[in-house]
Amino acid sequence: MKHFNELGLAEPILRAVSGEGYTQPTPIQAQVIPLMLSGNDIVGIAQTGTGKTAAFVLPLLNRIHAQSQRPANKTCSALILAPTRELASQIADSIRTYATNMRVSVTVVLGGVKPGGQIRALARGTDIVVATPGRLLDHVQTGAVKLDATDTVVLDEADQMLDLGFMPTIRKILARLPKQRQTVLLSATMPKQIRALANDFLDAPSEVSVAATSRPIERIEQSVMHVERAEKRDALVGILRSEKVERAIVFTRTKRGADKVCEFLQKAGINSGAIHGNKSQPQRERTLAAFRDKKTRILVATDIAARGIDIDDVSHVINYELPNVPEAYVHRIGRTARAGKSGIAISLCEHAERGLLRDIERLIGNTVHRDGVVEVAANTESREEQAPRPPRQPRQENRSNGDAKTDKPRRRQPKWRRGKSKNTGGRGPSGDTPRQRLAS
Repeated sequence: MKHFNELGLAEPILRAVSGEGYTQPTPIQAQVIPLMLSGNDIVGIAQTGTGKTAAFVLPLLNRIHAQSQRPANKTCSALILAPTRELASQIADSIRTYATNMRVSVTVVLGGVKPGGQIRALARGTDIVVATPGRLLDHVQTGAVKLDATDTVVLDEADQMLDLGFMPTIRKILARLPKQRQTVLLSATMPKQIRALANDFLDAPSEVSVAATSRPIERIEQSVMHVERAEKRDALVGILRSEKVERAIVFTRTKRGADKVCEFLQKAGINSGAIHGNKSQPQRERTLAAFRDKKTRILVATDIAARGIDIDDVSHVINYELPNVPEAYVHRIGRTARAGKSGIAISLCEHAERGLLRDIERLIGNTVHRDGVVEVAANTESREEQAPRPPRQPRQENRSNGDAKTDKPRRRQPKWRRGKSKNTGGRGPSGDTPRQRLAS
């Protein structure tokens, strides 16, 4: 394998890479960096945790190092689009790390915070803008930033941005860019339907794939527990109370679901925090900081919010709910077994989710190990050992004089019928008619 000093990167960048302890590039880096340095459009597919971020950050910094002019006011040299605020912040941190020996300006543009600081930073001109699509388009439409001088655009986690409805926004952004530009799409997965859309943005791209599409890395021990819906909470609490769980991320399909899971974990005495799109940026940053600093052991997240969570020592990933999109499963479990470590991924599968499990197994080309049946059975037995509820007593029937019929409430007769007998044709007890009684 090549060394970083064989890839044609500038000396300040090599010193920063060496300072981080890296000497050999990962497969995705070894292929993408030379292609980007030569100006090619690229579609890169690599698993999560393989170094995709450095694969495009390092050549971007190399290009900026070679430029003599700083960007004009309200312009940027390079644009990086990411689907989530967390991922955008993570990319910006990587840029600052590898540019420690250079003078490079980076502006992060994302929603959930006041735009004033972003507008002021953009007004001075910046080398690299890292942005989420929605907030960037707002700034473009208000004139806070111009993209006519941008020569490189990177779409990180491109499949998710396209799949999550960002297509109209991305098209509007790309329409503001020069036609002569370099476009790079890097992602952990690239479904066929998304690939067809992504091809609209690229010009004769070079294809880079360092592993079979959507195959999870081998260091992740995968298993599935078949449980009833009502058993899921007990099963999750039982897993998280295990001594083997050092730090875990629990995935749900919806934002409301994440809040509910976090709520019942707190009630069970398990300290946890939730992160999803409805949380403000300061809330998300505080929750992530607590998880990163090990003040919170459990993080509950949705698929979108989890993009950009790059923490090396996550021991477990728990799929409380299986994802609707099979490719998201690979992304979820890729939050563990990072930086060469091993990890454990456990999925809780109820009966209604078995079709989703089959889709996942078809995608990864393997059968996920069945586990946890004994534990769920034990939980069931413990419930059966509890004192049974006393049987409901039958309702006592009010019977008199040996009458076998159930008494019914007697309907009150109207006033004009009172005192009349059925068998007397309206006659009274003495046999006289009302007219006769009146005459008497």
